[in-house]
Amino acid sequence: MIDLALLSVPVMAAVTGWVTNWLAIQMSFYPVRFVGFGVIGWQGVIPRKAEKMAHICIDHTLQKFGDLNSVYEKLEPQCIVEQVISQVTPRVDEYIDEIMYENHPVLWDNVPLFVRNRIYKWAREALPERVEELVEDFGDDLDDLVDLKALLSRELQRHPDLMNRIFKQAGSVELQSVINLGAIIGGLLGAAIVPLWVRYPEPWLLPLGGFAVGFLTNWLAINLIFTPVEPRRFLFWKIQGLFLRRQHEISDVWARLVADELITVERVADAMINGAHGDRTRAIIQKHLRPLLDSSPVMKLTAQVSVGVTGYTELKKALYQKAVVATGDVFSDPAFNRERAPVVAEVLAGQMKSLGPREFQGILRPAFHEEELQLMIVGGVFGALAGLIQFVSLTYLVF
Repeated sequence: MIDLALLSVPVMAAVTGWVTNWLAIQMSFYPVRFVGFGVIGWQGVIPRKAEKMAHICIDHTLQKFGDLNSVYEKLEPQCIVEQVISQVTPRVDEYIDEIMYENHPVLWDNVPLFVRNRIYKWAREALPERVEELVEDFGDDLDDLVDLKALLSRELQRHPDLMNRIFKQAGSVELQSVINLGAIIGGLLGAAIVPLWVRYPEPWLLPLGGFAVGFLTNWLAINLIFTPVEPRRFLFWKIQGLFLRRQHEISDVWARLVADELITVERVADAMINGAHGDRTRAIIQKHLRPLLDSSPVMKLTAQVSVGVTGYTELKKALYQKAVVATGDVFSDPAFNRERAPVVAEVLAGQMKSLGPREFQGILRPAFHEEELQLMIVGGVFGALAGLIQFVSLTYLVF
């Protein structure tokens, strides 16, 4: 009976190692949003630090390798021009009608149909050149027009589980290996405790040993993910941090999810128009639309005679506002966003893959630094409780 009881020590330690590693990984992912009251509570390490990791990633990739320009060039500006023209041209008549009915409905109702048709045709013919120059201008100033970190911060607040999916999709096998290894290490530590328990059957020994098992296996779980940074040879094995060893796969997963859900054409366009530098974006739109209105002296004179100089100025303002709205509508096309997403993903993935192991670790590891001790202490406390339960059980079995 006593031998069986002693055998339960490494078995219980193995279970504790498995459970505490599983718990550490679960606490890294969940809950996605903070659960608790005030400062007492918990949020998964990864979703809580997602914004920090994303900002570091942008610093190491886009802002290091050429900002958004490198992405923009790959998007093929001519495709963007074609998208704008294809979306706006069929609605030119509708846009003009909306502007005129909002500002001068009576006048527009009394304009002869042939005059309206001439205005529609003139606008459609002048549009391609204006759009091409506008898109080119946006490309030159894209880095100044879009606050990429603000865009990421906003979107990660909407999708706090994004980083979870990156880690889980890219490292599911490794994470399960870490959990299983916790059982092996826990069992070995438990076996080392047995002779100590036989010689010193003190009430505190098993709870203390359980704390050590929980603490050390959680420490091991975190370090196996990120260290060693550089590949090292140990006998017949090549050892490197599990996530660092999967840099290429993680880069592909990260890039695909970011391109699909964060840095989409639609969201970049929205950030340009409604972000911190929206005034500058609207000024660029205005600059390129002004020649559209002024390019035909006959149209300009007709408009001024019809609505007056002040009315003509108001019409131009209304046109600028409608152009801003139309820009957002153009880039919200789901098909266009899906088509362009692989291009963005390819650029991001290539930049992440080109990072050295230490730079790549610098993206992922900082999020855990502040939380590692808490995770290890939680594992230790759980292990101590398991040790206390085992002490009670062993005492009952012996006596």
